[in-house]
Amino acid sequence: MKILIVGLGGVGGYYGGLLAREYEHSDAVDICFYARGEHLRAIRQHGLTVEDTHETFVAHPSMATDDACEVGVADCIVVATKSYDLAAVIDSIRPCVGAQTVVLPLLNGVMIAPMIRELLPGTEVWEGCTYIVGRRTKPGVVANLGNVQDIYFGHSGQTTPMLLRMEEIFRQAHIEATFSTDIMAIIWRKFFFISTTASLTSYFDCSFGALLSDEHRKNTLLGMLHELLAVAQAEGIPADETYVDKTVAWLERLPFESTSSMHTDFTHHHVTEVDNLTGTVIRLARKHNVPAPIYEQVYQTLVSRQ
Repeated sequence: MKILIVGLGGVGGYYGGLLAREYEHSDAVDICFYARGEHLRAIRQHGLTVEDTHETFVAHPSMATDDACEVGVADCIVVATKSYDLAAVIDSIRPCVGAQTVVLPLLNGVMIAPMIRELLPGTEVWEGCTYIVGRRTKPGVVANLGNVQDIYFGHSGQTTPMLLRMEEIFRQAHIEATFSTDIMAIIWRKFFFISTTASLTSYFDCSFGALLSDEHRKNTLLGMLHELLAVAQAEGIPADETYVDKTVAWLERLPFESTSSMHTDFTHHHVTEVDNLTGTVIRLARKHNVPAPIYEQVYQTLVSRQ
C-alpha cells in the first residue's frame, strides 16, 4: 500500500515520521512525503528528525518530493496542510489520485471533507481529525510538544476493509488511531476545542493554560463554547453540555504554556486559519439565525489584526 503524507508540519511530520520509521524496510507499506522548500531539502539530505516528549529519532521515507508525478498514484493520501493552502495543495497532487485512491484529511475544521470532495469529484474522501500539539521547529525537524497525540477517522458511518486496514497500519506504527463510524460527532467535539481555543489564545495573546487561570478569559471561553453549542445543534449535530465540559478537560491536560498554532501564526505575522476556525462559526450562526456575539467580536478583532 502506497501512503502519501501531504504537509510535513507538526501534524503530518509527526505521524509521517512514525509511519516512515515503522515501514522503512517494509514490502507491504510504502511511505512517501510531499513537502517543499528548505524543509524538503533537509529531509532529503538528513531524513526527518522527530522530537517527541520521550524520544528523538530520524525517519527516512521511501521518497520525499515536491513533484506529485514522481510519486504516482497513491492508495491513501493523508492531507495535513493548513486550510488556507488546501485548494492549491489538492490541485498539485492530482497526479497521485486514481480511481481507488482514498483521501484522509487531518485538518482542523468541520467543512474540510466537503471542500475536498468539491475539488476532487468522484474521489473517496474520509473524515478525520487529530489531537496533537505539534510544530515544525526548523527545516527537517518537527516536534510533538504535548502529551496528547490521537487520530480519529471514518467515512459516513461505513465499515470497510480499507478503513480497518488503515487503522491497523497506524497502530502498528505506534500511532494512537481509532476508526469510528460516528466520526462527525468526534470532529465536532474537536472543533469545539480548536475553534474556541485557537480564537481566544490569539485574541488574548496567551497560552492554553492562561485561558483557565483568569476569570474573565475563562468566562469568555465558556460563553463562546455555549454559542458554538447552539450553532452545532442548529446544524443537526447531537451535541450537548458534555462538549463544553470535555473542551475544558482537554485544556487542563495540556502544558500550561503551550498554545494554538493559530496564535503562533498571529504572533509571527503569518497567514492564519481565522476564516476557517472562527469565521465558519459566524457563517453557520448567520445561516441558522443563532446569536453569537462573542464569536462576532473575537472574529472582527482578529481579522483587523491580520
